[in-house]
Amino acid sequence: MPAISRRTFFKNAAGDAAVAGILCGGARELCANPLGLLIGCQTYPVRKMIAQDFPGTIKQLAAAGFQTIELCSPVGYADGGFGGLAKYKGAELRRMLNDLGVKCESSHFDINELRENLAGRIEWAKELGLTQMLVPSLDGPRNPTMDDVKRAADEYNKIGEQTHKAGIQQGLHNENFEVTTVNGKRTYDILLELFDPKLVKFQFQVSEIRRGYDAAEYFTKYPGHFISMHVQGWSAETKKIAAVGQDSLDWKKIFTAAKTGGIKNYFVEMDLDLMKASVPYLRTLQV
Repeated sequence: MPAISRRTFFKNAAGDAAVAGILCGGARELCANPLGLLIGCQTYPVRKMIAQDFPGTIKQLAAAGFQTIELCSPVGYADGGFGGLAKYKGAELRRMLNDLGVKCESSHFDINELRENLAGRIEWAKELGLTQMLVPSLDGPRNPTMDDVKRAADEYNKIGEQTHKAGIQQGLHNENFEVTTVNGKRTYDILLELFDPKLVKFQFQVSEIRRGYDAAEYFTKYPGHFISMHVQGWSAETKKIAAVGQDSLDWKKIFTAAKTGGIKNYFVEMDLDLMKASVPYLRTLQV
């Protein structure tokens, strides 16, 4: 599917949220931070800001308390605000982010750019210092057959094999094609069984709870199959996105299960105000 449309869900996010003024004792290492992981955010929600001022946007995210970010490829997301990053070489972006005090080990790539130039995208990823290359969707049909799913899995296993040789972990999201069904069974569950877990892992989109995809349930059922997650708060009452800690999800349960699932990092992904409002809770959440 097109890279831009995959996150239109967030247009219905809840309104502005105030940022709580909780400090971390003046030192990041003293913050709780669930599982001891750095607090991260996906940069797609601030794509318009990035298109206008990339360094300034990263500074703002760092000031809000985000210690690591997940980028989107300037090739696959060129029309989504990231095309301007193509003027930088991967190594230049890496130095820029380091100078701004933000870590970056993960980025999203459109499946088509990997199909067309996998070697080139791996080279860019290595220059940037990435350890994870994530794909939002395999772009399969909306009403797939079992053969469609098997073909998609076979192709992506082969892509994962190449990135694995380069020392980079390939990972898949759970939206669109991945949340269809085949013969009454979830396509996502079939893919979990078809992928070689050494070559392909998963990045769980927590907001898919709205379709019945429970993060803690999947992390527990498929230990070691996951590498990261996109974090969104969810209000069961309003059926809308909410700031983490100001919602109805049991985050202690989710992060506890995430350890079993194999989660190495996580990225908050909502409107900027909601992302900022989530930081104080994450700083104090002990798991």
